Amino acid sequence: MENGDIPENANEHCPGPQSESAGKSDACEGCPNQQICATAPKGPDPDLVAIAERMATVKHKILVLSGKGGVGKSTFSAQLAFALAAKDFQVGLLDVDICGPSIPKMLGLEGQEIHQSNLGWSPVYVESNLGVMSIGFMLPNPDEAVIWRGPRKNGLIKQFLKDVYWGELDFLIVDAPPGTSDEHISIVQCLDATGVDGAIIVTTPQQVSLIDVRKEVNFCKKVGVKVLGVVENMSGLCQPITDFKFMKFTDNGEQKDVTQWVLECMREKAPEMLNLLACSEVFDSSGGGAVKMCNDMGISFLGKVPLDPQLCKAAEEGTSCFANKDCVVSAPALKKIIEQLIETNGWSVLVSNGV
Repeated sequence: MENGDIPENANEHCPGPQSESAGKSDACEGCPNQQICATAPKGPDPDLVAIAERMATVKHKILVLSGKGGVGKSTFSAQLAFALAAKDFQVGLLDVDICGPSIPKMLGLEGQEIHQSNLGWSPVYVESNLGVMSIGFMLPNPDEAVIWRGPRKNGLIKQFLKDVYWGELDFLIVDAPPGTSDEHISIVQCLDATGVDGAIIVTTPQQVSLIDVRKEVNFCKKVGVKVLGVVENMSGLCQPITDFKFMKFTDNGEQKDVTQWVLECMREKAPEMLNLLACSEVFDSSGGGAVKMCNDMGISFLGKVPLDPQLCKAAEEGTSCFANKDCVVSAPALKKIIEQLIETNGWSVLVSNGV
């Protein structure tokens, strides 16, 4: 247990050998290291000093969180990184979702590997000003399952923060796993001395997601992380009417594709309809959605991003939706949210200074 590292055979919620509660808390019961931790001398973790030195060249650190999985958190993280890089910021994207690392796919970096230099681990670069680090680059194949207990996950997060050489960064975006688990505590504790600008929380409109988002907000309050705002993702299906497929039930109950017939009718009888967007609610938002939750909890609501098949396609292809002329619905919504973040948090100073 050199340098205060958590041993691999520790219990899942190990407080760490340098903690005052090491060997004494309920989480330590039955751990083979309990007696050692209880009697070992305590002191500051030298790794935290190394992390502080490494993070000294990073101006802003942003956590992207979600209460549940599958709400589009990583998609938002990826597009936020693309958008900031397109504004000529120096951007790093750190994927700490150890068991579900989807960032390499969403940045078009599948199959890439991490390289080491005398300065540390080198990020994998999408562009010269957009670097990425993920456990996904370390797996022997993309189907490999990561079956790790909490202490080993936390050790890798610490190593990412301590050993990755980002150079000068304007923004480090941290894509965290869903929920409020050991990984979240680790990332907050490791970055505490260097300061975290805050967290963006991604949700969908329905109550089953918002219930867990409330827990995420309370987690941020307890650990002293500012909530920069909440993004309501998948806020209704919205796309050009010409992108829809139109179906008709036949007499025997089967579905028949009548798309061409419908489009031809529009062209002949109402051509102006071809320029319309068609929108539909996907999730039940009768409870007020994220807007009401933000009002109730006194936090900022950043905006809504519709469920856009073109955004899904961009994520699958690992490309920026802002460079895709077909993302006519999601790209403007995301752009508005990101510009609001830049303006309200004073990051526009970096733009005006030509950083």
